[in-house]
Amino acid sequence: MLTLASKLKRDDGVRGPRASNPASDSTRRVSVRDKLLVKEVADLEANLPCTCKVNFPDPNKLHYFQLTVTPDEGYYQGGKFQFETEVPDAYNMVPPKVKCLTRIWHPNITETGEICLSLLREHSIDGTGWAPTRTLKDIVWGLNSLFTDLLNFDDPLNIEAAEHHLRDKEDFRKKVEDYIKRYAR
Repeated sequence: MLTLASKLKRDDGVRGPRASNPASDSTRRVSVRDKLLVKEVADLEANLPCTCKVNFPDPNKLHYFQLTVTPDEGYYQGGKFQFETEVPDAYNMVPPKVKCLTRIWHPNITETGEICLSLLREHSIDGTGWAPTRTLKDIVWGLNSLFTDLLNFDDPLNIEAAEHHLRDKEDFRKKVEDYIKRYAR
């Protein structure tokens, strides 16, 4: 699957330990982001939660992938939720950009796909935001946890969903089930 990884190895083998032509070296230069992604994608694929699936539409572009989360417990059980992740050139100094593509009734995800997950924030007040030591695996596990233990009604992005849960948990559950039937199958 790691087509970019094989390309990196092949390019390293062609150039050898020292490049003899600096001009050809600049045309073959591989970004730090792509070198990190080769390692991180291999680690991610080896350590995916059983409720997650990763898809790389173009195996030569590891900086863009889709994630499907299929919760097996809680309010969102039975739904399939699609996320789009784009890793910027400045990665790992800045976090990936993630958007939920599936319409959802969730206190930490808006209906338009914005996500409230502290590790996706470049600057976080509580110190749990993005750091260069974080990886794609952390992002995937964090997104997966938004459907279980990180589901947060106390610090919502979708205030209406959180207030709905506070007012009437059973009606909240019904609305989530309706959204799953309509948008997450």
